[in-house]
Amino acid sequence: MTMETLLYLAAFMTFFIGITHSVLGEKYILIRLFKRDNLPKLFGGTEFTKLTLRFAWHITTIAWWGFAAILILLAEKSFNYHNLAMVIAVTFLVSSVITIVMSKGQHYAGFVFLFIGGVSLYAAVT
Repeated sequence: MTMETLLYLAAFMTFFIGITHSVLGEKYILIRLFKRDNLPKLFGGTEFTKLTLRFAWHITTIAWWGFAAILILLAEKSFNYHNLAMVIAVTFLVSSVITIVMSKGQHYAGFVFLFIGGVSLYAAVT
């Protein structure tokens, strides 16, 4: 197998493990965890705790997909400053949207991700 083929395979596996992580984690870990009555009460209840755990779980998948994109850049020999900055920008901007929407703007991480994504996007286009 060529190095390019191995990198594409690694990218596919990284993307696939992200899907598996989100789907199976939601079904077998998060839903079961949220049925417990002893979750920490943040901001007066457990809803914020559940939302935080859920978006943190799923943005791990987004991060892995960002790594998959980097593996594809390597396979295509198009790994350069602009492309890397763009992958970082998209990864953090998607993480930002997920965090802000799921927490209804109550978790500051979404705004930190937005800043990182914005700076990375600016770096990619300048």
